[in-house]
Amino acid sequence: MINGPRVPPMKRLLLILAFCLPGSALALDSVSFEGGRGSGRTNLLRMGLQWRGHDQWFEHSSWHVAHYMELAFGGWNNGNHTVYDAGITPVFRFERSGGSPYFEAAIGFHAVSKLEFEDSRETSTKFQFGDHIGAGILRGRYDFGLRLQHLSNGGIRNPNPGINFLIFRVQYRLD
Repeated sequence: MINGPRVPPMKRLLLILAFCLPGSALALDSVSFEGGRGSGRTNLLRMGLQWRGHDQWFEHSSWHVAHYMELAFGGWNNGNHTVYDAGITPVFRFERSGGSPYFEAAIGFHAVSKLEFEDSRETSTKFQFGDHIGAGILRGRYDFGLRLQHLSNGGIRNPNPGINFLIFRVQYRLD
C-alpha cells in the first residue's frame, strides 16, 4: 500500500464540501463578509458564497418564502485561541417581492478546527450545528443584515458548551 501525503482535516472537509456542491454552484449569485462578537469576547470574521434556489413558496400578496445555500469559511479569536470554521447552510428567507426588508432562519452544518473555544470552554466534537435567525434590508446589489447565531454539537456528546454570536453581514449580488 502506498501512503500519499496526509491531508489536514480542514482541507479534507473543504474538498468534500466542494464535491458535494450542486453544479449550479459554479454560477454563484453572491458573496458575503461577516464580522461579529461572541460569548467570551470572541471576535468572528467570515466570508460566504451563496447561490439562490429558483423556487418561491407561500406567495401571499407581496411576501413569499425563498431559499439559498451558503458555504462559509471563517475564524473566531478571543485573544488566546483561534478556531477556524467551515460550514454549509440552507437558509430560508421570508421576504417582500421587491426585496426589502427580510427575515431569515437556518440550520446548517459546521466543522471547527479545534475543540477548545476559550481557556475554560471545550466542546467534545469538531462537528457543530450552526443555527441562526436574522433580519436585513436590500439596497441595490447590497444586502445588509444582522444575525444571531448559535453553534453547538446539538448534544451529540458532552461537554457541549456552544457559542453564540451577534453578526453584522454585508452581501453583494453578482448578477
